[in-house]
Amino acid sequence: MSSSTEPRIDFTGRVAIVTGAGGGLGRQHALALAARGAKVVVNDLGGAVDGQGGSASAAQKVVDEIRAAGGEAIANAASVTDFAAVQAMVQQAVDTWGRVDVLVNNAGILRDKSFAKMELDDFRLVVDVHLMGAVHCTKAVWPIMTAQKYGRIVMTTSSSGLYGNFGQSNYGAAKMALVGLMQTLSLEGAKNDIRVNCLAPTAATRMTEGLMPQEVLDALRPEAVVPAMLVMAAENAPTRTILCAGAGTFEAAHVTLTQGAYVGLGADAPEQLAARLAEVTERDGEQVPASGAAQGANEVGKAMAARR
Repeated sequence: MSSSTEPRIDFTGRVAIVTGAGGGLGRQHALALAARGAKVVVNDLGGAVDGQGGSASAAQKVVDEIRAAGGEAIANAASVTDFAAVQAMVQQAVDTWGRVDVLVNNAGILRDKSFAKMELDDFRLVVDVHLMGAVHCTKAVWPIMTAQKYGRIVMTTSSSGLYGNFGQSNYGAAKMALVGLMQTLSLEGAKNDIRVNCLAPTAATRMTEGLMPQEVLDALRPEAVVPAMLVMAAENAPTRTILCAGAGTFEAAHVTLTQGAYVGLGADAPEQLAARLAEVTERDGEQVPASGAAQGANEVGKAMAARR
């Protein structure tokens, strides 16, 4: 393995907020940011995997770890579902350190069941924590990042959202929604150097205990995901990127558009489309549109070309 010629990723002078940082992946994110110089707000409600209960002790333990290693951190036990509490958390960061540079939206819960057996309350709560939790935190830091013309926001998506997983319709829907949020915020934040990315981690945490053999769990240590977060939170971060990470391997996921085919508006357009579906779904030459408007322009362009 060749060593990197990239300069060390450094967060000295930066202030980071990590949600759900009392254990698992969030804890590793907080520790890594602090180890590289960031001042960190360790946020954790301290609840169970399903969102029940709450205690500040989980966040405080991580703060104690960071301080013992010579870093700076403060604990916060706000629920990301409570916008007023989230605003107070962001204000706490500003009052303590004067700015917020990095937000890692990591907080989440699971309420797994097949869709047929799932209660709507369990669907709603998972969407509320993952999607609205990220919205609340992002909304609270957005004016600060806009004013300082600098911000790095990492959304935590999932392969369950990108590709589906049995029993996780609620979780998958929320996780894919974060990709849509990232797509638009990266466009809106560009002029103020606010870069927004998504991390899709595969890691062994409280949420995956007992689901896999120990050898696999060892390979899927949460620490193995952290490099992707650091790259997406760094000064020279990309924007509008979905990085998948697990067991030391990293990939990028894309929402792509095929070349497609112009079928027209005739009465038999449905039958024409059905007959040419293989052509429409053919992936050779697919692209990643720069925006939703670019996809529309692609379709209008084909229609105009067909009329010439």
